[in-house]
Amino acid sequence: MKKLSYIDDFKKWEEEFIFFHPVKVRFSETDMFGHLNNTVPFTYYEEARIEFFKSKGFMQDWVKPDNETIPVVADLQCDFICQVFFDEEIQIYVKAASIGNSSVDLHYMGKKSDGSVCFTGRGTMVQISKVTGKGVPWTEVMKEMLKSGVKVRA
Repeated sequence: MKKLSYIDDFKKWEEEFIFFHPVKVRFSETDMFGHLNNTVPFTYYEEARIEFFKSKGFMQDWVKPDNETIPVVADLQCDFICQVFFDEEIQIYVKAASIGNSSVDLHYMGKKSDGSVCFTGRGTMVQISKVTGKGVPWTEVMKEMLKSGVKVRA
């Protein structure tokens, strides 16, 4: 496998994941060759990221109309390791790799039911003010929750 800039030691990186969200490849997500279209992992990342943030108790607050902050994607990338086909079951893992003042660098890993990694990725999320559009710092509690393997709410 090629060296990925955001992963120093692949085995160690892989072992650090705790949270995952299962997905099943739908027919509409495949191309004319029968394998997963290259745009679909980004949708899987979004779905898993939302569930990850829900598990921390963040998403429930962000979607409240009177809440001042919302999360936005600043950048997102995907690296493909092997092909994925219709009807395969994939676990989409998410972890907070590094936490900034108002941003978090999330890492993603797609793993097939046989345990093989099919794609990896990373992306920066920023918590911003709905009013100003500027970054809003994480509280210390939020930083701890992002680092923690503990689920707050489902």
